[in-house]
Order: sequence, then C-alpha cells, then structure tokens
Amino acid sequence: MPTTTRTLVVLRHAKAEPAQGGSDEIRPLALTGRRQASSVGHHLQDAGLLPEVVLVSTALRTRQTWELARAGLREIEPEVDLRDELYAASAGDLLEAVRGVDARVRTVLVVGHEPAVSGLAAYLAGDGSDSSAVAQVRAGVPTASLSVLRAEGPWDGWSRGGARLEGVFRPQV
Repeated sequence: MPTTTRTLVVLRHAKAEPAQGGSDEIRPLALTGRRQASSVGHHLQDAGLLPEVVLVSTALRTRQTWELARAGLREIEPEVDLRDELYAASAGDLLEAVRGVDARVRTVLVVGHEPAVSGLAAYLAGDGSDSSAVAQVRAGVPTASLSVLRAEGPWDGWSRGGARLEGVFRPQV
C-alpha cells in the first residue's frame, strides 16, 4: 500500500503592534506585519504550499496574518479552524491539533505563536532535514517565518524526529 507525503507548514504570526496595556490577544498587526503576511501568502502560492486545512489561533494578530496571507492564494478554499487553545499552546498542543486532522488531507497550515511554532518544527525535524533550518527553529523564529515539514503517512502518526524540515522562509519587506 503506497504512502502519501503530507506537508505541514508552521507559521508564526506577522509583526504585531506593541502591547498598549490591553489584552495581548487583541494586539493587531503593525504595518510591517501586514506587508509580511501578504508576502507569506504569495510565497505559499508560488511554492505550491496550498493548505487544505488551516489551524489558526484566535488571537487577533494570527487571524489577521491568515486573512492577509489568504489573499495571496488563488483558487483554493481551505477549511479554516479557529481555535482558542492555540493561543497559549505548547509545541505538544500544536502537534495534537495536527494529529487530529483527517488523514485524507495532504497539506496543513498552522498559524500560531512563539515559542510553540519553532518548538513544533524542532521536535518534528529528523533525518534528511536542512541543518540550517534546524538550527533556526532551535533558536526560535522571527515574526512571519514559516517552517515547511514533510513526512509519509497519516497525521496521527507524526512524532518526534519523524519529518524532514525542508526549510524556513521569512519574507523580506
């Protein structure tokens, strides 16, 4: 029985405005962040990283990052799942969310926060991974960075060291 390669794209939200005494969850994107998020969408399209399912933290900056990135994607209508629990998630929590995706889905995008997004990529990175990308995710990723991981088999089988981290992309704006 042939296996199917699945692609996980893990995206840290774009640059947000500094906290102004209100709730951290309602911080909007800064102008630079808006440009970053738009650039991410074009990169996803150009690289053929077209998500079928998008898991998004409900924080304002992650929702705005997805909405602006989505505008750069053509001819796809992914299923978008906004999740409160992704706001304060750990890398393990993000992995559990990914493991719950239907096995028929081939590409998933997670839009979340540090340190969970880099932690997830570092945890999953195994044999065949790009060494500079592994070093980057181990150190933490800047805003609007996306990590691309691939592995064979269903999402519920993804585990430590079981994917190839193929690269980390950060838009130049």
